[in-house]
Amino acid sequence: MPEQYIPHQNNTRRFELLFFNFFWLGFTIYSISVVFTVTSLANVIILQAVQILGLILMFTTAIRLIQFKFDNSYLKFIYILYCMWLFTILLRNYNFQIDYHYLKTFFLGGWYRGMLYFSPIILLFPRNFVFYKKVFDVVIIFGIFYIIYDILFIKDLLNSDRSSVTSQGIVETFSVLSFSSGFLLLTYAYHSKKRQLLATGVTVLALLFAVIRARRGLIFIYGTMIFLSYIFYVFHSKLKLLIIYLTVFIVLVGAVYVNGVYKPYNNRIYGFLIDKGDKDTRSGVELYFYDDMKTKDWIIGRGINGEYFCPDIEENQLTNYRDTIETGYLQTILKGGLISLGLFLLIAVPAIIKGLFYSKNILSKVAGIWIFLSLINSYPSTVNAFTLQYLLVWISIGICYSKEIRMMPESNMKDIFLTSTS
Repeated sequence: MPEQYIPHQNNTRRFELLFFNFFWLGFTIYSISVVFTVTSLANVIILQAVQILGLILMFTTAIRLIQFKFDNSYLKFIYILYCMWLFTILLRNYNFQIDYHYLKTFFLGGWYRGMLYFSPIILLFPRNFVFYKKVFDVVIIFGIFYIIYDILFIKDLLNSDRSSVTSQGIVETFSVLSFSSGFLLLTYAYHSKKRQLLATGVTVLALLFAVIRARRGLIFIYGTMIFLSYIFYVFHSKLKLLIIYLTVFIVLVGAVYVNGVYKPYNNRIYGFLIDKGDKDTRSGVELYFYDDMKTKDWIIGRGINGEYFCPDIEENQLTNYRDTIETGYLQTILKGGLISLGLFLLIAVPAIIKGLFYSKNILSKVAGIWIFLSLINSYPSTVNAFTLQYLLVWISIGICYSKEIRMMPESNMKDIFLTSTS
C-alpha cells in the first residue's frame, strides 16, 4: 500500500506536508495572476511581482520534493528521454544569450512559455495520498477563484456584442481555473457532497459561458467531462434503470421544447452558437502551418521560440508570424517536432491502458480517462500548457504506472480520501 500521512509519524512527513502546501500556494498565486492579466483591472507590474513570488515558492519547494524514483523501468527510460528532448527545445533559438527580456518571457510569459517544460517534474513528487488530497484541495480553490472572477467580470462575460474578442478571450482564459473541476466530478466517490456540488456548479457554469460565447472547443471539453462523469455515476449507482429512464425522458422533452417552442435560431445565444457551428475558423490557420513547416521542422520542431507564417488571421496582429496554434498536437510539433509528440505518446498510451484495464479503483480509472481526454482535447485546444489541467495529466501518469495504487481496493481508497474531508 502506498505511504499514507500519519500526523505524528515523524518530522520528515511534517516537512513534506509543508512543502506540498507551499508548492501549491506558489502555483495557485502564479496561475490566478496570469489569468487576471486578461481583465480590464490588470496591473502588469503588480501581477508580475506576484508571479515571481509564486515561482520562488514553487522552485524552492519542488527541489525538496523531487524524488528520482519510478514504479516502472519502461517509464523511467522514456521519461528521461522525453526530459532530455524538452531540454533541447529550450536551448534552441536563444544561442545561449540570456538577458532580462529572455528571462521575463521565459518565466512570466504565461502558459506556453518556459514554465510549460517544467511540468513533467511533478511526476517525481512523492506518490502518496497526502499529495493527492492536496491536489483535490487545489482544484477546489481554483473553482472558488473561477466563481469570484466570473462575478467580478460578469459584464465582460455577458457582453451584448456576440463577437467580442475581449469577452471570448476572458471566457477562454478563465476556463484555466475551471477545467480541473472535471477531475473532481469524475472522482466524485472520494468527495463530500459540498465538494461535489461546487465542482458540478463550476463545470456547468463554465459550459454555460462557453455556449454564450460559442466557444466550440470548450463546449466539447466540458460536455465530454460531464458526460463521462454521468456515465461513472450511473455505473456505480444502485438506481441505474431509473436514472437512465429519467435521462431519456428529460432529453426528449428538452428536444421537443427547444425545436418546437424555443426556436433556437431566433434566440441570441443559441442562434449565435448554431451559426458559429457552420463556420470553419481553423482550417485556414492549419493550412498556413502545413505550408510553412519543412521536413526538418516536422521532425525536430523549431524550438521554444518557434513560429510559423500565418498572415491576416487575427485582428490588428503585429506580425505575420504566430508562435501558437490552437491545435494542441500541432503546437507540440511546432516546438519539439514529431519526436516530442511521439515520446509523450509512448508515456501516455501505456498509462491509459494500465489505468483503464488493469486497475481496481476509481482513482486509477479516472487517471487513465484524464490522460485519454487530454489526447482527445488536444485537437480543439492546446492541453500542453503550464496549467493545473496539464499537471493533472502527469499526476495521472504517475498513478497509472504505480501497480500499488492501481491494485488498491476501492473500499480502501474511500476510507483514505473521505477521512477528514470537509
